[in-house]
Amino acid sequence: MTAFPILFVCLGNICRSPLAEGIFRHLAGQRGLASSYPADSAGTGGWHIGQPPDHRSMKVALGHGIDISDLRARRVDPSDFKRSGLILAMDKNNLAHLRKMAPSGCQSDIALFGDYGFADGTEIPDPYYGGLADFERVYSMLLTGCSSILEKLEAARAS
Repeated sequence: MTAFPILFVCLGNICRSPLAEGIFRHLAGQRGLASSYPADSAGTGGWHIGQPPDHRSMKVALGHGIDISDLRARRVDPSDFKRSGLILAMDKNNLAHLRKMAPSGCQSDIALFGDYGFADGTEIPDPYYGGLADFERVYSMLLTGCSSILEKLEAARAS
């Protein structure tokens, strides 16, 4: 089975996208599909390069049995558009930025997480300026969306 890498993208790669990466890896791992769908995350901005996820993201993830403390923020790189089969932006601003960043002839499918995970264009709100409850809400949204994405990928692979 050929691997189909997924890249989750938000603005700074410290809140939403590392949570999505951790959740997706956890779900894929539970189903024995981690090597089929390797997950990564990045940001469209470079303010937090090399930093761990926001302490609230780590706390919420760990509260659900997912350790994302080893992740480090990075910025989307041109090579991401070659190696990722699917690039999912957390909101429409980051989606627009990704499309501008994509090199001509990009083979990756670039989409809004909400279009792929919920089929309704839902944007994943940035919890950075909120409290722990906002991070929990984002976690719940990402868990639902990542579950749906994994199901869709498996259904597509089976057909």
